[in-house]
Amino acid sequence: MRAVVLLSGGLDSTVCLKKAIDEKGAELALTFDYGQKAARKEITAARKICRKLKVKHEVVNLGWLGRLGRSALVVPNAQVPRPEPDANAQAMRKAARDVWVPNRNGVFVNVGAAYAEALGLSTVVAGFNRDEAHLFPDNSIRYMAAANTALRFSTLAGITLESYTAYLSKKEIVKLGRDIGAPLEMVWYCYLGGRQPCGRCQSCVNFRQATETLK
Repeated sequence: MRAVVLLSGGLDSTVCLKKAIDEKGAELALTFDYGQKAARKEITAARKICRKLKVKHEVVNLGWLGRLGRSALVVPNAQVPRPEPDANAQAMRKAARDVWVPNRNGVFVNVGAAYAEALGLSTVVAGFNRDEAHLFPDNSIRYMAAANTALRFSTLAGITLESYTAYLSKKEIVKLGRDIGAPLEMVWYCYLGGRQPCGRCQSCVNFRQATETLK
């Protein structure tokens, strides 16, 4: 039972990579470049993490995916949403739509499954989390179940999709990462690709809140 891990270089996927190494063995980590603003930072972080954890790393170019939509993550002049601390549910849903990349996780999982089947591996591991599942349906337990049904038909080897973090909140993921020795100091968690995390996008806010509550 060996795995391909989808590694963005962020919190959830880094914890999943370390857990996969501990639990069943990770043969390969894949990082996707779809033209996102943080691509360079994500790839750099992922490479460092894989080097530290001694896992083979590969970057997959999916530039066409970023060109399909109008996500603020890929459009150069589009501002990434920076929700206010007291933002209501409607504002949060709009912010999620603004960063939505068409079928992104669907593409990622299927690319990972193709690698897994070609390499004789059994599993694709992805970094999902409970907090974002209600805003991003492709980050949910229900999505994982549906994807596993599809993979039984689309792969002869019956590749499975797993996530060690899908049932956890961001706070719980940070705790798990610290408990198992994941290199959390190396992650890149910002939607943008500046010299430092912007500190204001939703991804930065989520990371800060998760880590501050555990100090």
